[in-house]
Amino acid sequence: MQQKIIILDFGSQTTQLIGRRLRELDTFCEILPYNKFPHDDPSVIGVILSGSPYSVYDPEAFKVDLTNIRGKYPILGICYGAQYMAQTYGGKVESAGSREYGRANLEQFDHENPLFKGFDENSQVWMSHGDTITAIPENFHCIASTSKVKFAAYQADNEKLWGVQFHPEVFHSLQGTQLLKNFVVDICGSRQDWSPDSFVDTTVAELKAQLGNDRVILGLSGGVDSSVAAVLLNRAIGKNLTCIFVDHGMLRKNEFRDVMHDYECLGLNVIGVDASAKFFADLEGVTDPEQKRKIIGRDFVEVFNAEAKKFTDAKWLAQGTIYPDRIESLNITGKVIKSHHNVGGLPKEMNLQLCEPLKWLFKDEVRRVGRSMGMPEHLITRHPFPGPGLAVRILGDITPEKVRILQDADDIYIRGLRDYKVKLSGEEARRVLAAGVPADMKDGEIEVSLYDQIWQAGTVLLSTVRSVGVMGDERTYEHPVALRAVTSTDAMTADWAHLPYDFMAKVSNDIINHVKGVNRVCYDISSKPPSTIEWE
Repeated sequence: MQQKIIILDFGSQTTQLIGRRLRELDTFCEILPYNKFPHDDPSVIGVILSGSPYSVYDPEAFKVDLTNIRGKYPILGICYGAQYMAQTYGGKVESAGSREYGRANLEQFDHENPLFKGFDENSQVWMSHGDTITAIPENFHCIASTSKVKFAAYQADNEKLWGVQFHPEVFHSLQGTQLLKNFVVDICGSRQDWSPDSFVDTTVAELKAQLGNDRVILGLSGGVDSSVAAVLLNRAIGKNLTCIFVDHGMLRKNEFRDVMHDYECLGLNVIGVDASAKFFADLEGVTDPEQKRKIIGRDFVEVFNAEAKKFTDAKWLAQGTIYPDRIESLNITGKVIKSHHNVGGLPKEMNLQLCEPLKWLFKDEVRRVGRSMGMPEHLITRHPFPGPGLAVRILGDITPEKVRILQDADDIYIRGLRDYKVKLSGEEARRVLAAGVPADMKDGEIEVSLYDQIWQAGTVLLSTVRSVGVMGDERTYEHPVALRAVTSTDAMTADWAHLPYDFMAKVSNDIINHVKGVNRVCYDISSKPPSTIEWE
């Protein structure tokens, strides 16, 4: 039986990070709404209570009855989870006066407590809370303090119940992974048998049993998720998988040709459909970003369905849905954070059953599974790319000429990111390695490309703006482009990447000198929130 840790989600933006850290410890976990604990699931070995945007004394705060959980499973409360248990069992939580945010050090901690096994003196942790625990319940004892937080961690007497006010899941908590390992492995008893190799073996066997000799249709996008899903399905059912790759004309430069070649080298049965003329015609004159998305989504479904209907024996539609898609789309407030093109059901007229082989994986796990199956690195490390493609990176209406300009500028930018190497150490190196980027640590440093260091990059064409410039002896009146590059762990929050000046200077010169229609290059230094990663 597959063991699992249940993470009860109280709405924190870092809940997914907790899950990812546990998966990195080769331990399966499931993130569930705070009030949906699976009491009848015999595979549960431990429980983690996440943080929350609410204060425990807020009338709208999420509350859960722990009566049938406490004493049955080991429990670890993180931030809000720790405060909630402290208040529920008779302690006190009050406003900290000012928000306690950033790095702190555990100046005192119980070296003998199993939660802090292997911890260094003054271990750095990350605080992010506006409230603090000012008194713990009877029969609880303090096990860690910082200079500003007396009850940085506690344990219930003679119980496997802990609370920490800091966030062990974030990279700034330097021994956060050690703490989670102590809880999951030593305290909960995880066998650590969740790995990419075991996932491939188990999933291929499950797919063979689920699909038998049925025909499966899969829509490929060229991205990591659908590509890994295709290779996984191909291992299970071979020729009974038919993949459809639709070119809407707004992919990156030469992407349709290059990706089709990659898929053929992987032995996939792929049908490429160039439908760019239809998309351009239907987008003519449209400037509203949401309308662009709707038209592209509608046309994609029409083109895909027309091709899929040729296979009258098809019984399944496969999708590259991953775990964060499902978490975001079914969040605990009952409101959809954002819609996903591959979540929410199938067009009724297709009359196909749904197959989602990656539905339990985080993005970094998808990449590890791809490597486990021997997929080429350039496919695995591809940045996320919006479904509508360059249409949402062109301000204003869409024309083939504007797409050509953006493709040329973007190609120079992305190739430059891949070619430029940087050396990283400390927290930044740990973040990149944790994301699954293959690199060897030497003398405390790793060397990677700028492309691998960042989460996502792209170029935006400001086609509604014209900029005055001078080239040679001539005055120009052409478009500016904006370059965007962000660092992130899950795309829910993102910071702009601090790219080297010499790199920026070279890319700017190359774009202006080689791309007709562009005479100015800008760099977007806004973070998410408040800005989104894409401009539209």
